[in-house]
Amino acid sequence: MAPAQSKRQSRKRRKPRSAQQPEITPARIQAEIERQRAEREARKAASAQGRGRREPRQQGPISTTLTGKTYGDPPENPFGGVPVAEIAILSGAIAAIVGLVSSAAPALVVGIVICALGVMEFTVREHFSGYRSHAVMLAAIPAVAIGVGLIAIDSSALTRGALFAIVLPVFGVLFWVLRKRFSSARQARIARPPGS
Repeated sequence: MAPAQSKRQSRKRRKPRSAQQPEITPARIQAEIERQRAEREARKAASAQGRGRREPRQQGPISTTLTGKTYGDPPENPFGGVPVAEIAILSGAIAAIVGLVSSAAPALVVGIVICALGVMEFTVREHFSGYRSHAVMLAAIPAVAIGVGLIAIDSSALTRGALFAIVLPVFGVLFWVLRKRFSSARQARIARPPGS
């Protein structure tokens, strides 16, 4: 019986002190984070080289022409990187809110006009370069402006039917012209992509 007990005891293994977990410190945690980050970057670089550094896959020219989605890179900002449209939209929105809160009609009108100009700046650029269609918005802005002008001139003599009879044809003609212009710009962009 004694030899059997000694065999059982000899099978038990004790962990050597060197195999114990190292002490966790902030420096060790930071080092591990850096090591994992470096491994991820190395994997990304290796996969990019393996794919031959292909560009992200985009929709084909025909599908983007039919759906009106974006194709290629957006047109460059003509103001040298200064976000003029975004600044105009923000300042116009602030002026319009101030005009609404204080019941000041001039501030409200100026805010709406500045906001509309900011929106038109980038929509015109995107539309006429064939990047993205904004035909509805670009046709609606002059049509609404004509309607507002007619109401301001003589609102008492103008009926709703007469207003729509004037504004809707203007919108329809502008939409047709703008859509045609976008289609030709999109075809030119597909034939000769920007930056090529």
